[in-house]
Amino acid sequence: MNNLLFCSVGRRGRLLRNVKETIGKTGLLVGTDNQSTAPALQFCDRQYVVPRITAPGYIDEILRICKENDIKAVTTLIDPEIEILAANTERFREAGVIPLCPAPKSAIYCFNKYELFKYLTEKGIRTPLTFHDLDEFKKALDEGRISFPVFMKPVCGSGSVGAHKVHTLEQAEADWNSGEHDYIIQELMTGGDCDADVYVDTISHKAVAAFSKRKIETRIGGASKTISFKDPKLFEFIEKICSVFEFNGPLDMDFFIKDGEYYLSEINPRFGGAYLHAYGAGVDFIKLIVNNINGIENPVNIGDYEDDVLMLMYDDVVIAKASELVDTNFTLI
Repeated sequence: MNNLLFCSVGRRGRLLRNVKETIGKTGLLVGTDNQSTAPALQFCDRQYVVPRITAPGYIDEILRICKENDIKAVTTLIDPEIEILAANTERFREAGVIPLCPAPKSAIYCFNKYELFKYLTEKGIRTPLTFHDLDEFKKALDEGRISFPVFMKPVCGSGSVGAHKVHTLEQAEADWNSGEHDYIIQELMTGGDCDADVYVDTISHKAVAAFSKRKIETRIGGASKTISFKDPKLFEFIEKICSVFEFNGPLDMDFFIKDGEYYLSEINPRFGGAYLHAYGAGVDFIKLIVNNINGIENPVNIGDYEDDVLMLMYDDVVIAKASELVDTNFTLI
């Protein structure tokens, strides 16, 4: 059976519906969250309420669930859990479970934006100029290597929390010293942006599928309207990026465009919020996961989709009786 475990499912109900469409009766979809009222749990064949990811024994509980349900592959839908799964890669493999997450070092690079900048620079991968030292930033200003406006965001943030444009040194110093976040400062990229959903085969460790899209509209934390496009130059860049990391499974990559070249902004080594677009356009990562579960190496098939396919997100709800929840002990506010 192709049983899959999705951790910290939260609100990602449509994604899990798509997973079920693909695996059908060939496997079970098992989901966890620390709240029984997480909407996406309602789309799972089996549901578990688990402690917070930082709780002692959390991974022991996830491994217990894997054993109880004969899980073949595990992933998470939130950034902070990626490093936790990555740090326990060997424990999952010993239990016969494929961890759909990076190797530990690659996970650290993806979550810490300054470490990512340093590593990409070392490997010759284009990325926005980034500072994690205010004095170094001021020196670069004096030398003309960077100019206002610039972009500030938390070094380990996610979901665009704390990210904002800064127009003056006075504002930069005030925000830096506010203590609200541990910031990085980046050059402001104004030539446009795009992103790509990428699948790295767990056997060959090569990028075997990629779906690129431009944003039409963005809400907090991600794109809500996108349109597909294809560019061989971007696909080559994606393959080069993947060759210097140790990835396994789905990735969400963000890019900027400057002087006709792509610059890597961020990598989220999980299913991106707009992966729904890729799935709707026929780029089905779940099929690739199932192949890997069964020992089948996926061939490289990057860019196998149509241009100009739109994704238009809208709101939806889950209606359920309280008695149907896996844990009815929830708090009213």
